[in-house]
Amino acid sequence: MKFIGIIPARYASTRFPGKPLADMAGKPMIQRVYEQVQDVLDAVCVATDDSRIEAAVRAFGGNVVMTSDQHKSGTDRCYEAYCKIGNGYDTVVNIQGDEPFIQPEQIEILKSCFIDDSIQIATLVKPFRPDDDFETTLFNANSPKVVLNKNNEAMYFSRSIIPYLRGKQYTEWLPNHTYYKHIGLYAYRAAILKEITQLPQSPLELAESLEQLRWLENGYKIKVGITRQETIGIDTPEDMEKALVFLRNQQSGK
Repeated sequence: MKFIGIIPARYASTRFPGKPLADMAGKPMIQRVYEQVQDVLDAVCVATDDSRIEAAVRAFGGNVVMTSDQHKSGTDRCYEAYCKIGNGYDTVVNIQGDEPFIQPEQIEILKSCFIDDSIQIATLVKPFRPDDDFETTLFNANSPKVVLNKNNEAMYFSRSIIPYLRGKQYTEWLPNHTYYKHIGLYAYRAAILKEITQLPQSPLELAESLEQLRWLENGYKIKVGITRQETIGIDTPEDMEKALVFLRNQQSGK
């Protein structure tokens, strides 16, 4: 199989305008994402609707394609980019442009899901640790949770805590059950990507504001790979401050 990684990148962001171009120790964030994944995929391309991002990607020698500014999701942007430059690739990996610490090993886990020919879509989760702080991790609505079936397929994604652990105090939940944090990395067979971009928004998707629920509601199966490595998504300038501390510690070997 041949895998193409597409990194959707918008300049406009309510909480962090210009986020893909934010400086991270001398490199724009979009470059750090690109460099993290380029060696484990057959091709990588940034899909953007902004000429400033296009120019930045070309400046560091990356591949970039311009897409419509009317897309409602990164999945839609991925599909347009695939239609333009994806000929010959079997599977599309949708890489979040605000995950500069994504690990090559995580991409490999995602790719390995497609050894099974029946797999349509794949994503990643990370188990919460028993000693994680309940309020800032499990109770965080910006960190969706996932429940899995025995085949490691997603049964449901929610911003709420799932499952509810009856008969125990909240503080006892993490030590007594394995909860999974969703990592927003997806891969789709090309034909499936075309199908899911043509689906209308679904009631569960609208309720939770989670696009992947549209796919589950329409009967698609989502295979889940499990990683133990932490990632740091950057949604706000405050997140960037934490990420820069992490980067400095990483570079100094701490």
